[in-house]
Amino acid sequence: MRFLDQIKSGGFLDPATLQGAALFAVVFAFFAWLFGRALRMTVQRLLAHDKHAHLDLMAVKFLAKLTRYCVYIFAFVAYAHLVPGLSGLGSASLTSISVITVIVGLAAQNTLGNLVAGISLLLYRPFKLGDRLQVIAPTGLETGTVENLTLGYTLLKTDDNRRVVVPNSLMASQTTINLTTNDPRVVCSVPMSISYDADIDKARAILLDLGSKHPKATQVCGCPLTQLGTAGVVLSLDVWCADAFTAIALRCDLLEQAKKRFALEGIALPLPQTTVVLKDDRRIH
Repeated sequence: MRFLDQIKSGGFLDPATLQGAALFAVVFAFFAWLFGRALRMTVQRLLAHDKHAHLDLMAVKFLAKLTRYCVYIFAFVAYAHLVPGLSGLGSASLTSISVITVIVGLAAQNTLGNLVAGISLLLYRPFKLGDRLQVIAPTGLETGTVENLTLGYTLLKTDDNRRVVVPNSLMASQTTINLTTNDPRVVCSVPMSISYDADIDKARAILLDLGSKHPKATQVCGCPLTQLGTAGVVLSLDVWCADAFTAIALRCDLLEQAKKRFALEGIALPLPQTTVVLKDDRRIH
């Protein structure tokens, strides 16, 4: 009877009571979770249809995740305004939004910077999921495929199956080379050093012949002399190939073939120079 009386009197529906506050907390949490789940399922169904293949997968996932977090924040603010005991907190969070923004910005400037950078990457779209990028990481120059873009980080998968996690703020500020374009062809440059005594014209003719006969090379650009070193000169064979993946294998093949062909044709490679210091300060090279 007491339970029915509380329902009739609105005790369980009164947010000022403990029972009412708990009930509304469950309701708001349930509807926020339900909206987030519905949004996620809608995105999955949307991307599953071939007719929507033109949609940017990265953009849709990013916006869906951002919207879901906004719904959670809105649900908490609405609940705080509904419950009298928390109404002051809800009002203060809205009326003092500028102060809170400054405090949160100072405390989590890196996190917020990554979030803002992620939104800018989404708007300007310098790359998309599946693109191959070259970025500067602590390990040096890294090449990988864009696997995911979250609210804070961009995930790249390298050719050797490693994962490079780059903050969005760094992705938005550094110079990034997108190797995936409408025309995936790239120029493969193969530098080859020969000694000063070697015949440059003969060496160039050998390199051009190797480049023109290689099945992975689509066109030979040239073979200029690009460097005068301490022990020899450097000839660079430049050839077009299908894509960046092919360029890696092509460069290795041409280097090996050039080394063997130079040995047969008597083209000497430069030897490293050493300096021996004697006691009377004479130097022998």
